Amino acid sequence: MLGLKSLIHSADPWPLKFRRHNFDARCYNTLHCRVLYNNFNFTLLHEFEPSGAPERPDWKDGWGAGHIIGDTFAPPVQAWWTASDGSKHHAEINLDKLFKDRLVRHNVPKEDIPEGWLAAWGIEPLGVGILMEVNDRSINIYMKALIATKEPQIPGNPHSTGRRDLIRVWTHTY
Repeated sequence: MLGLKSLIHSADPWPLKFRRHNFDARCYNTLHCRVLYNNFNFTLLHEFEPSGAPERPDWKDGWGAGHIIGDTFAPPVQAWWTASDGSKHHAEINLDKLFKDRLVRHNVPKEDIPEGWLAAWGIEPLGVGILMEVNDRSINIYMKALIATKEPQIPGNPHSTGRRDLIRVWTHTY
C-alpha cells in the first residue's frame, strides 16, 4: 500500500493550476476611470481626473497584483470609463468564466522547472496575479505567476532562478 507521501509526490501537477489569486487594475489614456472588484475601487485616483499615459514605456515590468482575493473569484469586475475621445464605456468581466480552467499562464517549459518545486506545487499551489489594464478604448487582462527555473535567468546571478512573465490572457476594444 502506498503511503500519503508517495501519492502526493507521484502526482504530476502539470499543467500548473492555481487556487488563489490577487488582483490589480490600472487606467491609462482615459478622462476618468473606475474599476471595482471584490468591493474595492482599484482606480480611485482616476475616478474624477484624467489618467494620462503610462509614466514609462516599461511600466508593466514591475506591475504586480497586491490585493489578495483568495480561493474563489469575487463577482465580476466592473469598469466604467471615458476614453480619450470622450466616449463612455462600461464592461463587466467575469474572471471566474475567463479562468474556469484555473490554468497558470506562463512561458516556462516543464523541463526547465525543478522537480522539487513541481512536487511542492502539487501539494500547495502558489497564487497568481491577475492584472487588468484599461487603456483608452481597450481592456487587457494579464496573468503573472512566479515559476521556478533550474537555471538562473540572469547569468551569474544565482538568485534569479525564476520567471514572472506577464501573459496577456484576454483583450477587447470597445
